[in-house]
Amino acid sequence: MKENLEFIKKHFVTDLSAGLVVFLIALPLCLGISLASGAPLFSGIIAGIIGGIVVGISSNSSINVSGPAASVALVIFTAIQVLGSFEAVLVSVIIAGIFQVGLGYLKAGTVAYFFPNAMIKGILASIGLILILKQIPHAFGVDDVFEGVDSFKNNDGTNTFSGLMNIVGHINYGALIITIVSLFIIIGWDRPIMKKFTFFKFFPSALAAVIVSILLNEYFKASFPGLALDTSHLVNLPVADSLGEFFQFFQFPDFSVIGNTEVYTFAISIAFIASLESLLSTEAGDKLDPYKRRTSTNRELKAQGLGNIVAGFIGGLPITAVIVRTSANVNAGGRTKTATITHGIIMFVCVLAIPYVLNLIPLAALSAVLFVVGYKLTSLEIYKNVYKQGKKQFLPFIITILVVMFTDLITGILVGGTVAVFFILRDNYKNAFINEKANAENKNHVLKLSQETTFLNKADILLYLDHVPEKSHLLIDGSDAKFVHHDIFEIIEDFKQTAKFKNIDLEIKNLDRSLTTKFWKKQ
Repeated sequence: MKENLEFIKKHFVTDLSAGLVVFLIALPLCLGISLASGAPLFSGIIAGIIGGIVVGISSNSSINVSGPAASVALVIFTAIQVLGSFEAVLVSVIIAGIFQVGLGYLKAGTVAYFFPNAMIKGILASIGLILILKQIPHAFGVDDVFEGVDSFKNNDGTNTFSGLMNIVGHINYGALIITIVSLFIIIGWDRPIMKKFTFFKFFPSALAAVIVSILLNEYFKASFPGLALDTSHLVNLPVADSLGEFFQFFQFPDFSVIGNTEVYTFAISIAFIASLESLLSTEAGDKLDPYKRRTSTNRELKAQGLGNIVAGFIGGLPITAVIVRTSANVNAGGRTKTATITHGIIMFVCVLAIPYVLNLIPLAALSAVLFVVGYKLTSLEIYKNVYKQGKKQFLPFIITILVVMFTDLITGILVGGTVAVFFILRDNYKNAFINEKANAENKNHVLKLSQETTFLNKADILLYLDHVPEKSHLLIDGSDAKFVHHDIFEIIEDFKQTAKFKNIDLEIKNLDRSLTTKFWKKQ
């Protein structure tokens, strides 16, 4: 403990600085993700505060930064439409948190790593595409347009693509100018050549874009009133005159919907996506850690679950560990929990003390931020890399994206996961054994079992044995096998009778019943 305290003291100053940098990045993202979720803007701020303080304290990761994530935004948007209110959705968030805590205690922290990577990448890429599509109206200043849900068909009779045509004739050129300027700033700011300068390296591009957008809109008000954005196109956080009034802005769950099965469906979706992103972000964060410390994935699930329970009770969006913020934390010098907790505290103080400044932020600027976030999730480079990995990776990836785009997120997860698992099972099915035909004239055959031969290989082995010619010699060799399922032994026992009937000379080598338990005893 003494050593830990010394380590904390050693990095205290740089951790405080890193916490400030993470706050500057997190604030516009929290607001932008709230916008994308169709939730109250304050809910993203609450999630950012809880992710920094509650999750920061309860996790054993020294560098992870948690908060609202774009990957869950689509689920929340849909849930609000289906359940009828954000207060009802908060019940799903609480239940999702309970699921996560339970998974942590069941030591399921490593289970997420077994989900096919192709499906995971497809989910994230599809979320990025839809985020971009949903933000296009805001980029043009059409902030009252119906954005639809995560399904292809919208409730107003349009679909994801035809609904975008509603912005024609309603373009706000002031918002469009702000969007373009914000995008230029973010893209130019993050170019490698700019990162050679300390200021551009540590001052976040998203915040720079937000500041410029505020100044630009104020300039429009003074010089070009026709381009100026009114309050309907700006962030609209509640402004409190006192601390007591500030806490009245927090929203609370509507437990009257507890009997609605849809509440649990959305809870499972939130828990699945939030846990998956948190675990993957944790793994990536550990690789970034200069001290190469390992984070307990089971404790991380518990911490994320606790954060979501607290968020659900006081009106926050779902929380996950976010690799973008974690990497910014490490790059800014964050080495202990102090940085993560500091960013949450700074966010709380700012929304309490300077909400007037935050309410000057144009929604168009946040759309520019989300365009970049969405592109990072679905960049062309991701498609190229997956394509190079072959059709077994690319097909589940692209099918997941297409299904999400033309149906909904849940269907995409089910279909994409099924396709990915199909390829895994097919490979396992085909690799059950090595067929060695030693001498075609003498009809000598060798069936060499692989290291692990499971019940999934039954069909392939049965098919092979059915096609062994009459009056031939067959050697079933288990020399390389470390585990053979009981079902495979039963198939071989039955084949002994078939071999006699077909006059097949059957020889069995290095294969006994101990192989059904040998593998598991070693674990």
